[in-house]
Amino acid sequence: MLITTNQVVTQWGAVFGDEVLAAAILDRLLHRSHTLVVKGESYRLKQKRKAGLLGSSAKD
Repeated sequence: MLITTNQVVTQWGAVFGDEVLAAAILDRLLHRSHTLVVKGESYRLKQKRKAGLLGSSAKD
């Protein structure tokens, strides 16, 4: 099973509106799992910026 999100684990309480529920979900999901954290600009945003649909980022 592969689960992706743009929210860090510490923000899941706000996503679900309940810190205890989020902790229970994460406990079950993360047990014996592998996590990958990918940092950087979204591919879609990069393409929109390249096409001139968004302003340029501070990095450019």
